[in-house]
Amino acid sequence: MHQAADGGLARVRVPGGTLSATQFDVLRTAALELGDGWIELTSRANAQIRGLAPGAELELGGRLREVGLLPSVTHERMRNIIAAPLEDNQALVDALDAALCAVPELAFLPGRFLVTVGGAVSGLAGDIGLVGDALFLAGRDCGLRVTDPVDAVVTAARVFQEIRGDAWRLSEVDGGVRKITEALGIPHPSRIDPAVTPVAPGVHGSAVVAGVPLGRLDARLLAGVPVRLTPWRSLVLPVGTDTTGLFTSPDSPWHGVSACTGRPGCAKSLADVRADATRWIDTRNAPGRVHWSGCARRCGRPAGDVVEFVATGDGYEEIS
Repeated sequence: MHQAADGGLARVRVPGGTLSATQFDVLRTAALELGDGWIELTSRANAQIRGLAPGAELELGGRLREVGLLPSVTHERMRNIIAAPLEDNQALVDALDAALCAVPELAFLPGRFLVTVGGAVSGLAGDIGLVGDALFLAGRDCGLRVTDPVDAVVTAARVFQEIRGDAWRLSEVDGGVRKITEALGIPHPSRIDPAVTPVAPGVHGSAVVAGVPLGRLDARLLAGVPVRLTPWRSLVLPVGTDTTGLFTSPDSPWHGVSACTGRPGCAKSLADVRADATRWIDTRNAPGRVHWSGCARRCGRPAGDVVEFVATGDGYEEIS
């Protein structure tokens, strides 16, 4: 729980992004009954409920625990596992999550610790990653090829915890990648380049990828539907799902548009950026990625090429 300008903010960690219909209905209902009626999607494929009254976290925690969304009292902060959302990898994610939570000392890993699973998300700067049998460390193929991926990830995490000192990320530890590879084996001469391959809105086999405008989902939608959250603030849904309120075409003007929380949720924001972005969307005349920020901190800015509108208190400054 965090205290925001609009009330309590709860981040619900969803390793691999997969929520059964029952789990998602509990999350939706909690947002409607305890929060502000919206579910925010994060860049780590987690979910947030905000606008919680004091003490509401107790009721929320109880509801989430009943459907398996709070499996660890001790390790909840470090349960960050992003998976390629169109791959059949949730069983591996679940095994990794259970194994990491079973090691007591790993409860002290930093909250920014990140594991990635799959080639499409290998470029998202994970501390530890898997692409097939290739082990990634600090966002790059370290050359190791593993036969037991779960054991390799747990071992790498334990070494990182031993050597990290005050570092938040493996990339910040001098010689960290070398020390982990020395503990695990002999590197392979060939390397796999990291990649970020966002899944485009539309039908993909038996699934439809639906974008969520500004990553903010009306909790009244998608009752009784299983979902998979993606790190691009979209949802993987069964084909045939009612996608009212979402967008399922890469030609949508909402595609590629993101925003920070803005007012009233953030006390530092100089503008209600979501409202301003919504008004602007009707005038949009060019494709590409656009991010709206409520102040000079530019929270939530996507990596790579993006046009930014940054609130100044007297309008917006455009940065490209």
